[in-house]
Amino acid sequence: MITFSLNSGSNGNAIYVEAGDVRLLFDAGISGKQAEGRMRVHRRDIRDVHAVIVSHDHADHIRCAGIFQRKFGLPVYMTRPTRQACYCDLGPMRDLRHFKAGEPLTFDGVTVHTIRTPHDAADGLAFVVEHDGRRLGIMTDLGHPFPELLQRMQTLDACYLESNYDPEMLANGPYPYPLQQRIRGGRGHLSNHQAAELIRANSHRLKWAAIAHLSQENNDPQLALDTHRRHVGRTFPFFHASRYQVSDVMEV
Repeated sequence: MITFSLNSGSNGNAIYVEAGDVRLLFDAGISGKQAEGRMRVHRRDIRDVHAVIVSHDHADHIRCAGIFQRKFGLPVYMTRPTRQACYCDLGPMRDLRHFKAGEPLTFDGVTVHTIRTPHDAADGLAFVVEHDGRRLGIMTDLGHPFPELLQRMQTLDACYLESNYDPEMLANGPYPYPLQQRIRGGRGHLSNHQAAELIRANSHRLKWAAIAHLSQENNDPQLALDTHRRHVGRTFPFFHASRYQVSDVMEV
C-alpha cells in the first residue's frame, strides 16, 4: 500500500491511497485542477481513481466532490446525513453512492472501515484502510480521543493524524474566544499534545505517522514536529501533510 497527501488543512483536504489495484481518494476539498496536478507529481492520473470517499460535510472536505465526479467521472461515496447537511453547492452528481457510518466499504480486496467521530459535523468519519494485512488510518477532525479511536490506533501500521493546534498559540492568537472554545472543545480538533500522546501510546506498532490538518493561525509545522518528537522520540518517523503542497509518497 502506498499513500500521499494532496493537501491537508482548513484550506482543503484530499489524501490518495493505492492498495493493490485499487486507487482511492479520501475527501474532495481542493479544486479539480489542483488535485489533477498534484496527482501528476507522483505520476498518477486522477481519472484512474476508483472512488472518492468523503469524511464529513464541512467545506474543506467536500466542496469539490461534484467537480471530481463530473470532470473526472469518479464515483463519490458519502453518508446521507453528510449530503443533507452539506451547505456547499455540489451541483448534479450522476454517480453518488450512499453508505452508513460504521459500515465497511469494500473494493477488490481492500476494506475501508468507517469510524464515527465526535467532531461537530452531521455524520463525521475517520477511516482505516486495510489491505493484505496492512492498516492505514486516516484520522482528522476527530473532536477528542474517543474510545474507538484509541482501540483502532492499536491496530494501525501507519496513520495520518490531525495535530491541529498548539494550545498557547490558540489562546494568544487572533481567534475570538467562542471559536477557541469550539476548537479545543470535545467536538473540535486535537492539539499537538493530544495527537502526540496517541502516537506515543501506539508507537510500538506504527511504522510512521503523518501529522495533518495543522491550523495556519494556531500552529506551526516545526513546532508541531518538535512537540511530537518530545513525546515519542526523535528516531520515530514523522511526516508533515502540508496545506500548500503534495507530500512525498509513503509506503505502508
